[in-house]
Amino acid sequence: MNLAELFRHETDFKTLPAGETLFSEGEQGEFMYVLMSGTAEIIVRNRVMESAGAGAILGEMAMIDDATHSATVIAKSDCTFFPIDRKRLNFLIQQTPNFALHVMRVMSGRLRRTDGCL
Repeated sequence: MNLAELFRHETDFKTLPAGETLFSEGEQGEFMYVLMSGTAEIIVRNRVMESAGAGAILGEMAMIDDATHSATVIAKSDCTFFPIDRKRLNFLIQQTPNFALHVMRVMSGRLRRTDGCL
């Protein structure tokens, strides 16, 4: 599922120049994000766990369990993100079951990779 394609007609994007932080480990998560363009690094305990490209979701865990972010995300290049708040997330899950499955698969993959690396 290419989420950048799914949200391509939206207009409320957040831009971030290379080197800037989208969110930090330990911060409260009010949004999850779809990376629309650019590359961002996902860092857990000062270790780069993933280099995310267009279509990646970021911050999903904090949205689902209403906890703080478990990772830091830094723009590796100039990036554009589409923010998704809880209300919209709940709507997407209810209206698009494949979206929910996609989020679960992404979370599962990241947890497995993190467990293997830490």
